[in-house]
Amino acid sequence: MPADPEIVKKLNELLGAIRAYPDPRRASAEWKQAYNLLKKTDLEKNHVDNVVAMRGVEKLAALIGDLAAPEEPTPEAPENVPDDMTLQKALRAFKKRLRLTRLDDESQISNRDPLSKGEASKIDQIIPPFEFPKEVWDELVRRDKLKYTGKGFYALTGK
Repeated sequence: MPADPEIVKKLNELLGAIRAYPDPRRASAEWKQAYNLLKKTDLEKNHVDNVVAMRGVEKLAALIGDLAAPEEPTPEAPENVPDDMTLQKALRAFKKRLRLTRLDDESQISNRDPLSKGEASKIDQIIPPFEFPKEVWDELVRRDKLKYTGKGFYALTGK
């Protein structure tokens, strides 16, 4: 669902102001305003927190782009289909990233009692590695290896 156009407009203005700084990380007031506006959207809170904490200008631009017109992958095969070797490498990288993300989540002592027997991570979807273009991930969705869950996140289908 697209966000309120006024929020998107204001975020674009803030993005321009942040980019105008010689060092965009120093635009504290603008980042704070952007964070407060992003909290009003339906974007995942942890992702918004990470983007703002890291002061990633391009990642902020990507979030605003997702708000303006959320993309759904097309189930049809695109004209420039990636080769099978690239798809295998991408799927392997996705599985490794998911496994490491889960391991990182499970190893955080602050989230769990260190004396308990522990519990498995509930993370089942991630943003795929940036080393591969969006067409690769769309093709893996079309081949039913991954499932697009929205806002740039993908999950394994188990097939």
